[in-house]
Parts: sequence; structure tokens; C-alpha cells
Amino acid sequence: MTGTTGKPETNGTVADAVTGNWVDRWAPAPWRPYFRLSRLDRPIGTWLLLLPCWWGLALACLWKGSFTAYDAWIGIGCGFGAILMRGAGCTWNDITDRDIDGGVERTRSRPIPSGQVGVRMALGWMMAQSLTALIILLTFNWAAIALGILALGPVAIYPFAKRFTWWPQVFLGIAFNWGALLAWTAATGSLGWPAVALYLGGMAWTLFYDTIYAHQDTEDDALIGVKSTARLFGDRTPTWLRRFLIATVLFVGIAALMATAQRSVLSLVIATCGAWAMGWHMLWQLTRFDPEDNPRLLHLFRSNRDAGLIPVLFFAGAGFV
Repeated sequence: MTGTTGKPETNGTVADAVTGNWVDRWAPAPWRPYFRLSRLDRPIGTWLLLLPCWWGLALACLWKGSFTAYDAWIGIGCGFGAILMRGAGCTWNDITDRDIDGGVERTRSRPIPSGQVGVRMALGWMMAQSLTALIILLTFNWAAIALGILALGPVAIYPFAKRFTWWPQVFLGIAFNWGALLAWTAATGSLGWPAVALYLGGMAWTLFYDTIYAHQDTEDDALIGVKSTARLFGDRTPTWLRRFLIATVLFVGIAALMATAQRSVLSLVIATCGAWAMGWHMLWQLTRFDPEDNPRLLHLFRSNRDAGLIPVLFFAGAGFV
């Protein structure tokens, strides 16, 4: 699957980019390789990083019973931070995986293996994004700042996980759902059990969607020795996806229950329905899962933006009753 017409290796586009994305159409030519390094032509990853932040923020506002201007800034800051830190993380991932990416059909068109960007310039781009994200982080309270700095550990380790474990998606889940902890803490001043439950639910969700995503590369991964849950599960993948679905609904639902325990029954029902509604979307994905159909796998993976938005809408709605 190509982002535009022509081979990605010859026109600079990346194989799994969104067709007609703004980077390929409108971004200044000198900046395109760097924007592609940051996956700005593939925005789904930014959504998947941002949505747990908004879950944590929405539940925190439910728990404390108010939504302030500072909370609004937390939501906006998390949006910019997700773009920047996802970009920095992806740049780091491409630096560490530059030799692996060159041997995988779907990834050999990325900027570093295709020769569009050198490693030194990629490192500079990664630092620029990270430092800009740090400026945003410093506008939050000290507890949230500490959590944000701690998040760098999982981000740094994740690209290497597929070399030493069959469960690299666990490390992705640790990194990608950290925002649930951070946003809750930024809004409330301290970490709470609802945020922890939300975090565990997000990790189960990541295992669900990234196992689907990893099935695109099982043949290439087997040839070059890269590990993944997709390769580990094989024909048993639907069974494992069902387990991850149940765990997601369970932990997100528990988080909603704890956050709304002091509010009205209607608020509690609406918030917990967000977990169930998300589960129905995940069940829809499961019924359409076909490990041999790469375009469908990519479509299902991308549909998780909508799955993750569902709790945000329900949590926000619960705050109005």
C-alpha cells in the first residue's frame, strides 16, 4: 500500500502513509523527510498516544467535579505534546531500526533506510522535538513533570524490545498509555487508583491494536528474526485479541466506577458505558480480523482512533449530569 502513486522508494513517500496526506501534498519539500520521520503523514499513532491522556484528564475532572481553564490547557498541551513526543519516539525508533527497516517491505521506504535523512540529522531532529515537548511539560505541576521525565525510560527501551522478547507490544503499551497517569496527575496534583486502572486498560488496548498491526509484517519479521505477539500467537491470535478486549473493558470500566463513585448514579452509568461502547467497537474489529489481508489489518488498526475517542465522549458527557 503506497501513500501516493508511484513506488515509495523513488518518490519519497512512505508505504503505509495515508493516501493524499498533507505532508506529501503541501509540506515544503526540504521538510518532508523530517515530517515523515515524525509520522506526521501517518497521524493514527499520535491519536493513540493522545487519547489515554484525554481519558485521564476527563476522568480526573469527573473525580474532582470541576473543569477549569488549567484543565483545558492540560488537554491542549497533551495534544501538542503527543505530536512532539510521538515524533521524537518514532525518530528514535527509526534510528535504532534502520538496518531492520531496510529488510521489511512495509518499512524500507522510511526516510532513514531510503536515504532521505542521515542518522546525525535524525538525532538533531529528535532532540529538537524532545526539547520543545519539555517546554510544554514544564507548564504542568511538579508531580506531572516527574512522571513525564520517567516516561523517557520506556520510550528509549521500546525499539529494542522486539530483539529480546516476544512481547514488545507490552513495552509499547507502557510507553503509549503513560499519558493517562500524567494527565490525571496534572489535573489533580497526585496519582490516583482510577488512573492506574485506566493505564492497565490502555495497555490491554495497545496489545489488542498493535497485535493486529504486527500481523502485516509476520513473514518479514520471521526472516530477519524480529519478535512480536503476532508471530507468537499465530493462529491463536483471535483468542488473545478477545482476552485483550475483555481486559480493556474491565479496567477502563473499573477506572470509570472509581472516578464517579461520589457522583450521581446517572454519571456513573454514562461513564462506565464508555468502556462497554469501546468494547463493542473492538468486537467489531475482531469479527473482521483477517491475518492474510494487509489492507484490512491497516484499516482495523487505524479504526482505533474512533475506538479510543468513545470513552472520551462518554466521560465528558458524564461530567454534565
